[in-house]
Amino acid sequence: MKKHLKHLCVVSVMSVATIIPASVYAQASAPIACPDYKRGATNIPGQKVGKKVGKALEAYNEDLVDEALTILYEIDTSDTFDRAFADNFIGKLLASQTGKAKKAIEYLQKSVAPNKLNDSEQVQTIKLIADLSLQEEEYDSAIKYYQQWMKVTCKEDFDVYFRMANAYYQTQKYADIIAPINKAIALADKPNKTAYALKMTSYYNRKMYKETIEVQEETVRIFPDDKAQWTQLGFFYMLVEDHKKALSTFEMAYNQGYLVKAAEFKALSQLYSMNDIPIKAAQILEKHVKSGIIKKDERMLTSIASSYQQAKEFKEAADFYGQSALLGSDPDLYQKQGMVYYALERYSDAIVSLQKALDGGSDKTGAIHLAMMQANFDKGDFRSAYKHVLEAKKDNSTARNARSWEPYIKEKAKNRGIKL
Repeated sequence: MKKHLKHLCVVSVMSVATIIPASVYAQASAPIACPDYKRGATNIPGQKVGKKVGKALEAYNEDLVDEALTILYEIDTSDTFDRAFADNFIGKLLASQTGKAKKAIEYLQKSVAPNKLNDSEQVQTIKLIADLSLQEEEYDSAIKYYQQWMKVTCKEDFDVYFRMANAYYQTQKYADIIAPINKAIALADKPNKTAYALKMTSYYNRKMYKETIEVQEETVRIFPDDKAQWTQLGFFYMLVEDHKKALSTFEMAYNQGYLVKAAEFKALSQLYSMNDIPIKAAQILEKHVKSGIIKKDERMLTSIASSYQQAKEFKEAADFYGQSALLGSDPDLYQKQGMVYYALERYSDAIVSLQKALDGGSDKTGAIHLAMMQANFDKGDFRSAYKHVLEAKKDNSTARNARSWEPYIKEKAKNRGIKL
C-alpha cells in the first residue's frame, strides 16, 4: 500500500508539472469510460504554487516527507484548482505515513469536492479515498466512494466490487453483499476463493441454507483440491439434516486424505451412525483414538463401545466398555459391559462386571440383580440366581419381573435336587 501511494504521489505531481508533455498525457488511456465522455483540458498549478510543489517534490524524492508536508502546508491560494491540487498532494503524502490515514482522507476529500482536478487525478483519488476508508474501518464511507467511482468512470472493476462486498459484510448488511460479489466473481480473471466465501457467508448469516449449500457446492467444484471446502460442505449438509449427502461428502474427503481434525473424524463417525452403519462409526473412532488425533477419554471410548454393540460386535463392545469404565467413574459402564458379556454367553464375565456396577454404587440395583439372576440361571447356579431374584423383588421397577422368575427358579432347582 505504501509503495502504491508513493507511486501515486510521484506520478500525480510529475504529470501536472509539465515534466510529461501534454500531448503524451492526452494519449494515455481514458480515465473515464462513459459513452459521452470527452477528456477535459489538462490543468497545471500556477507559478507560485508550482514552485512550492516543486520544492516539496524534491524533499519527497529525498524521503523527507515531513519537510515536504511543511512546504505544502504553507501554500496559501484562492485558486480552486491550485488548492485542490495542493490538498491532493498533502493527502497522498499523509497516506504514506503510518497512522495518518484519517487525516489523509480529510485532505483527499477536500481535493475532490470541487471537481477541479484533472480527470485521471479526480477518479484516482476517489478510489483512493474509498480504499483508505476501508482500511480505517469507515465502511459506509468506503461504499459511498466506491459507488461514486463507478458512477463517474462508468467502469467495472473486480477489486472495487469485492471491497464493496467486504464493507457490507463488515457492517453486517448481508443481503447487500450479493450484488457486488456476483459482479466481482464475474469480473475475476480467475476464480477467487474469498469471493465465494463472502457470497456463502451472506446466505449463511441470513439462514438461507439452501442457497448457502448451492454456493458451497459450486466452490467445491471449482476448488476440488481445497480440503476445507469439502468438510464445510459436509457440515452444511448436516445442518439441514441431509445425512446421506453429508456422509457421501465426508467419505469422499476421507478417501482423499482431506480429513485431518478430530472434529472431522467424529463427524464422519456420527454420520455412519445416522446412516445405520455402526461398524464403520466404531472403526473410524477407534482408528483415530489409537493414532492420538482423537482424545482417549471415557466419552469417546463409550461411543466406540456403543457403536460396536449396535453392530453386534459384542467382543469389541465389551472391551471398550471396560476401558471406558477404568477411565471414568460411571458404574453403569460396568453394567453395559456385563450385558454385552451376557449376549456373548460369557456368564461368569457378565457376573463379574455386573458386581462391579453394584460395588461402584449404581442406582439401577434392581435391573443389575435381575441381570445377575439371569446370568447365574443360564450357567446353572440356581442358588445364586435365587439370591439375586430376591434382591430384584425389592426394587419396584423390577419386582414384577422378579416375581415371575422366582417360581421358575424354584422349580428348576427342585428338579435338579438343589436346595435353595
